[in-house]
Parts: sequence; structure tokens; C-alpha cells
Amino acid sequence: MTIASPRSTNPDDYQDLEQPIVVLAKSFADGHFIAPHEHQRDQLLYATSGVMRLRTQHDAWMVPPDGAAYIPAGLPHSVSIHGNVDMRTLYIDPFAVRTRLQGLNVVAVSSLLKELILALGEEPVAYGPDSRGSLIAQLIEQELNLAQALSLHVPLPRDTRLQKLCAELLADPSDRRTLDGWSDVTGASERTLARLFERDLGMSFVQWRQRVRFQSALEALSQGAPVSVVAKLHGYRSQSAFSAAFGKAMGYAPSKVTTGLQG
Repeated sequence: MTIASPRSTNPDDYQDLEQPIVVLAKSFADGHFIAPHEHQRDQLLYATSGVMRLRTQHDAWMVPPDGAAYIPAGLPHSVSIHGNVDMRTLYIDPFAVRTRLQGLNVVAVSSLLKELILALGEEPVAYGPDSRGSLIAQLIEQELNLAQALSLHVPLPRDTRLQKLCAELLADPSDRRTLDGWSDVTGASERTLARLFERDLGMSFVQWRQRVRFQSALEALSQGAPVSVVAKLHGYRSQSAFSAAFGKAMGYAPSKVTTGLQG
């Protein structure tokens, strides 16, 4: 199957190709929502600008600038666009590559991987087995297997009592209530809620809330909000405390996000 020029923006046109890795290029405006869907191929979702929120039935992920989401074939997911997003999607035949990432992951995109993705997007979709496009695709496969996973995963609860608590915190990450303060809302004791977090989500309430705050903070920072404002909006009394906690969890200072926007 050969896709005519200009390159198709319909994902269905990329599922049955002979090539193991192909690139779809598409732009989305701020606020766009891609409804739940799935693909025959594995998918690497990468944006050269903007931030994406990825949701599955039981998980939420933030995909920051210089990050990409690896989504296994057949996994239903939705995507929310924050900021104007210039997206490059790799569709990867899981049976045609030698190695593949396991499960849904958000990974760091190195400078080399970024350039390889952009370069493959400039090659013909139906590249030959010994072509430049084929060599680039092989390098992409190797770089993906070396990519570092990012801690941008927020598990979502199955228990109905936690669902109400988590929904309110997702809507307002700056909420300072402790588990005791959530007891009246959920109808469960502080001790029960603590046990449910560990059982349902595999982490403490404080750890879960921090992940939610950092996802939201990353989105605000990527849209140009000052670090001091983001710290206050996300429940931190000082910019220094927020910067230290953010840096420890994310591996880089929040100022790097705003500096990257200016560069």
C-alpha cells in the first residue's frame, strides 16, 4: 500500500503497511480532545511542542515536551491537548521489530531520537528495505530501547470511595486536606482511606497527591506560568520547597521547563 503525497493524516492508513515503523504528522489546537480509541500497531506519541494528557481506563499520564508515550497495540486511550501541539506519531508493527517496550510508558526523548523521528517523517511512507528510511527506522528502534522511563504515571482508583476523593484532587491539586479531612466526603475513616490507597493505587495518599500536583504543574509551566505562581497554585507555601520536590521527582528543576520555552 502506498500513501499518496501529501502524507495522510488518517491513522487508519498507517496500520497495514509493510514498513515496521512509519510516521504520521498532525497538528492540534489547544483544548482539542481525541476520544477513546485504539490501534492495530504499537504507537509512540510525541509532540515537538505543547503537552498531552493521556487517559486509559485505570491510569492517567502526562506527556511533557521532550517526552513521548509508548502505547501498546489494542489499548484503548484518549488524549487531551494542552497548548498548540505539533504531533509526530510513530506506528510500530510489534511483529516486525526485534524488541519493543512493554506496557504503556512515558519515556524521555533524546536529541538523537527527536531528530530521527523528524527525519523519518521526511522520508517516503513506503520506504524500501535497504533505503535511508529503513536505516532511520532501525536506529529509532534502538534508541527507543535505551529511552529512560519518566515518573509521570497517575494510577486511577477502582474503589468508589477513592474515586470521589481522587476526582476532586484532580480538579483542584492545591487542595490541602489530609486524609482525615476527606473522611466526611468519602464516608470512610482516615485509616480505611490509607489502606485503600496502598491496596488500590500501590502508593500512599501523599505520594499520589504529589504526582497529581506535578502533572498539573508541568502543564502550567509548559504554558509559560512563572514558577512562583505554579508553586502557590499547587499547594506549596514557597517556591524553593516546590522546586526541590519537583526536581527530586522529575529529575530536573521547574525552571528548566520555562527556560526551554524561551529558548
